[in-house]
Amino acid sequence: MAKLLQEYQRKRDFNATSEPLGKTPRGKHAHALQYCIQKHDASHLHYDFRLELDGTLKSWAIPKGPSLDPKVRRLAVHVEDHPLDYANFEGAIPQGHYGAGDVIVWDRGIWQPEGDPRQAYAKGKLRFRLQGEKLAGVWNLFRTHLDGKKEQWMLVKSNDGEARSASDYDIVQAQPDSVLSDRTLLARPATSAAGQRAAPAKRLRTSAGRKAELPAQLQPQLATLVESPPSGEWRYEVKFDGYRILARIEGDEVRLFTRNGHDWSAKMPHQLAALRTLKLKSAWLDGEMVVAGEQGIADFQALQNAFDSNSDEHISYYLFDLLYLNGKDLRECPLQERRVRLQALLEHNTAAELAFSADFDEPVESLLDSACRMELEGLIGKRLDSIYVGRRSSDWIKLKCKQRQEFIIVGYTDPKGSRNGFGALLLALHDKDKGQLRYAGKVGTGFSTTTLDSLHARLKPLAAQRPPLLNAPGGAEARGVHWLQPRLLAEVAYAQMTREGIVRHAVFHGLRDDKPATAIDLERPMPNTPIALPNDLGELRLTHPDRLIDPTSGATKRQVAEYYASVAPWMLPHLKQRPVALVRAPDGLGGELFFQKNAAGLGIPHIVTYDKDQAGQAAMVINRPDALLGAVQMNMLELHTWNATDKQFDKPDRFVLDLDPDPALPWKAMQEATHLTLTLLDELGLRTFLKTSGGKGMHLVVPLTRRAGWDDVKDFSHAIVNHLAGLFPDRLSSVSGPKNRVGRIFIDYLRNGKGATTVCAYSLRAREGLPVSVPIWREELVQLKGANQWNLFNLGERLAQINDPWAEYATTRQSITAAMRKQLGLC
Repeated sequence: MAKLLQEYQRKRDFNATSEPLGKTPRGKHAHALQYCIQKHDASHLHYDFRLELDGTLKSWAIPKGPSLDPKVRRLAVHVEDHPLDYANFEGAIPQGHYGAGDVIVWDRGIWQPEGDPRQAYAKGKLRFRLQGEKLAGVWNLFRTHLDGKKEQWMLVKSNDGEARSASDYDIVQAQPDSVLSDRTLLARPATSAAGQRAAPAKRLRTSAGRKAELPAQLQPQLATLVESPPSGEWRYEVKFDGYRILARIEGDEVRLFTRNGHDWSAKMPHQLAALRTLKLKSAWLDGEMVVAGEQGIADFQALQNAFDSNSDEHISYYLFDLLYLNGKDLRECPLQERRVRLQALLEHNTAAELAFSADFDEPVESLLDSACRMELEGLIGKRLDSIYVGRRSSDWIKLKCKQRQEFIIVGYTDPKGSRNGFGALLLALHDKDKGQLRYAGKVGTGFSTTTLDSLHARLKPLAAQRPPLLNAPGGAEARGVHWLQPRLLAEVAYAQMTREGIVRHAVFHGLRDDKPATAIDLERPMPNTPIALPNDLGELRLTHPDRLIDPTSGATKRQVAEYYASVAPWMLPHLKQRPVALVRAPDGLGGELFFQKNAAGLGIPHIVTYDKDQAGQAAMVINRPDALLGAVQMNMLELHTWNATDKQFDKPDRFVLDLDPDPALPWKAMQEATHLTLTLLDELGLRTFLKTSGGKGMHLVVPLTRRAGWDDVKDFSHAIVNHLAGLFPDRLSSVSGPKNRVGRIFIDYLRNGKGATTVCAYSLRAREGLPVSVPIWREELVQLKGANQWNLFNLGERLAQINDPWAEYATTRQSITAAMRKQLGLC
């Protein structure tokens, strides 16, 4: 594999690009062959088609992207092999480097070759079936005899049930966005012969709103995340840290709706009164509810507190769009006209609760830099002549702030190619616990030619014989490094930090000569008050509250505690009286994880314990918020619960089906498998409650009255899985083990034995980004992009805007009947 990736590695400077180095080996477990298509906005927008074979991704560049029309042949230029972990790469390749531009994962899934794929690849004639998020059916990829510096292949769709005429449907245009995130790549204006961007053509829009009845409901337009600002005529607003709210006005009747359509009118009487002062006959307004914190910056936590305490007088409604006014639907009008009308409505407004969301026409780079320095979330960009659509659109974009941090410079690498000075700076931070410097990665972009020369001159006198690091990098990463005395500070922006504390997507912004290098550590909010517990149960004082739990997200132990304090009212009903096992991480995600089923040595206050004679094995139960927070004090991250409670340990009150996929499968396969399983449970007459696993799978939870014993319930759940696997053997497996789920989804029924556990609803998962296992409505399944969609940082907004999908769980009464058993062939 190393030889196959030599060309890939030769072309890239990994000091500057965040592309994977290609040293991540394939896992020990068997998987289906994966494929991906990456949309790549380099010198020309194109699509990179990659098939896994022999430990790498065989790769082709397809200028126009795939077509579903069998009559259309798409040129596919063969390029160098890529590493397997490239299949999940999204980000920006820096200017001046090979492949410079933005990359998103446009499609992913598995491919199934017809015949021997190695022989077919060598002969230049591949025929295969795709099972992806967007593409499906049989495809052909064959080598041509066309001349060129690189091999010219053709990609052609076979004429099957998945084929569609190009005149009827263009999948590239119809589905432009990422399948992994909410990113997109915007088409850039054409480049003139002189190399300058041509001005974008004006789109003609009607400026007169059309007469229409006042709509009863409207869906909000949502912004798409982009890596870099697009060209063209855009205006930028502050990205508020608040709740998106649409206001419907019909005379004196004013109603406020969340983005999910929930009526929040009763929560904000002051805002209702303020909107009535506008004296509008009818209107729909779009905006964001925020509470200003220190220095006038929106404070999301303060907003939540305002709702929790019914103190809406501190909430400001920042309005940014006008969708309907006095009998006319304005959504087809261009954005700038809608905003002119909105600003005119608010010109004489005297209500303190209402404000116009201003936009700015300064250079977007300086706007974003200012926003980030003010610790704002980022910017929202809107195309000036765009219409309003009730969905996610590339006419509205999000530019998020990168994190900025001072790092100590501890070394540099030699330059490559025509670059002068040095290649990249090696960075470090202080480890407070061990009193030494720890390695934090490299930064190889953001330097001008002048900076490279002047900074190199300052680095050379600081030469050191050895790395001043606790965890100096080794192997190829350390080869040729010039180590330095830790004297200079670099200010660096970065997108994220890995679990090991290594920065990614780093950009150099300058030297900091205004402070010494001593004691520089990762900037984190420092606690100054104890954490208040719900229900007036006092306070929790954490030890080491600033300990970094997840370097990727920057989450600290204090933030974990605050998370569990905030979700305790939602989570405790699912913990109450139910034996629990804890996943503890004393040293964060970078250290060893411990799975603990008994309370020995934990010292958690108010925890209930049972011995083997009582429960069949040592067990503990968390019934109270202070016990939950006490578990956090003991470095708990995850909670896993039994299928029975301490009312009757020998009679389960639920069973769980855990859908566990081959990791290479597309998310669409998980959605389909979930629907199939739900259909069978519906036919059996069993009401089922859904939740994400927080990883890659879904959990289907079926509450029961306490009648059957463990063996009977486990046998019943096993029969369900066998029945489904028999109906869909190519999709589902009833046998555990990675070899048995290659290209399929294992429906795990083994969690239904006594003492077995499943992660609790609203529990964090001990994975990068700290995702959460979240209950969902059935109707939401088709909208999800993955089972790790919510995490420690974004779940609060969901809980504030949605009714509990499991509100009727506790009152559901159902049992496994003889008729159900007969239907599954058990009797």
